[in-house]
Amino acid sequence: MNGIKKILGLVWIGIALLVGYFGITVLGIPKISSGKQEDLVFGIIILFVLMPIISGGMAIFGYYALTGEYSDEKE
Repeated sequence: MNGIKKILGLVWIGIALLVGYFGITVLGIPKISSGKQEDLVFGIIILFVLMPIISGGMAIFGYYALTGEYSDEKE
């Protein structure tokens, strides 16, 4: 079971990278460069508030799973 948790830790880190890439290239930068004020505000919120929280949280969760913080036997 601990092996599965470590593999899923890698999966979570990969998903965090994909979400970060998607958030920046699809949601963040195109909204900032569109020229509309409502898109600019949405793009800033996505890039500087939501993306660090979402992708950072997923990456930290994956790191902890990879290092064995959630293992059944604590060393």
